[in-house]
Amino acid sequence: MSNIKLVAIDLDDTLLRDDLTISRRTQAVLKRVRKMGIAVTLATGRMFPSARPYAEMLGFDIPLITYQGALVKNALSGEVVYHRPLSPEVARRVIAFGREKKMQVNFYLNDRLYVERITPQGEHYASLAGVPFNRVSDLEELLVQGAPMKLLMIEEEPVIDTYFAELREILDAERLVAHLTKSKPLYLEVSHPDATKGVALRELAAWLKAEREEIMAFGDSFNDLEMLEFAGIGVAVANARPEVRSRARYVTSSNNDDGVAEALEKLVLS
Repeated sequence: MSNIKLVAIDLDDTLLRDDLTISRRTQAVLKRVRKMGIAVTLATGRMFPSARPYAEMLGFDIPLITYQGALVKNALSGEVVYHRPLSPEVARRVIAFGREKKMQVNFYLNDRLYVERITPQGEHYASLAGVPFNRVSDLEELLVQGAPMKLLMIEEEPVIDTYFAELREILDAERLVAHLTKSKPLYLEVSHPDATKGVALRELAAWLKAEREEIMAFGDSFNDLEMLEFAGIGVAVANARPEVRSRARYVTSSNNDDGVAEALEKLVLS
């Protein structure tokens, strides 16, 4: 499939193995793909500072899709291609909901992570993302500095799924427009309605002058669905959610078995 011009890859549970590393095989395959003149980027829910080290390691001098699509920003130059923060009105309502449910609410502003409370699940999140918490007494006071990129709430399943439905109903009833998704089983994320990986990929593709049929995307979870469906070739790793595998065009091996490298070798390099 030599017509591919752009490859977008989710990080956690897709490109990264469970130990948060990228295999030598995958690194070598990505290098070969880039040598063909194909643009390769990361598409992640992570903060920009959390994604940038991987981009630098791989030599990606291209805008990265971060914060679930709320920010598309060049890994090296810092050029911003796309930016859609969450509205303050939605942020206030979600913060109140999180307090009511006694959940940890992550508030992302100016590439810093703020919280009012820290739970054991939140500590695990911080270790995965490699970013520190900045604890404050009132997240709403941060809104005078600017709107957050997104909000993330953490709770165990199936409780988080109940809260997802409840929050969706509340926002709809109050005519507050937002995009809700789950990036991991315990993570409920709230962002601007146009802050999805699919919309961000569309904007990046336009910036690169790439058509949908010239795009390949890789993912594993619900927050990847819009991106996989926008791309001409959507690829799910074997460890992806069943709902994601069923809607992908191709299913490759798992993140621990070089699934990204395997698909690129078969579909792009062969």
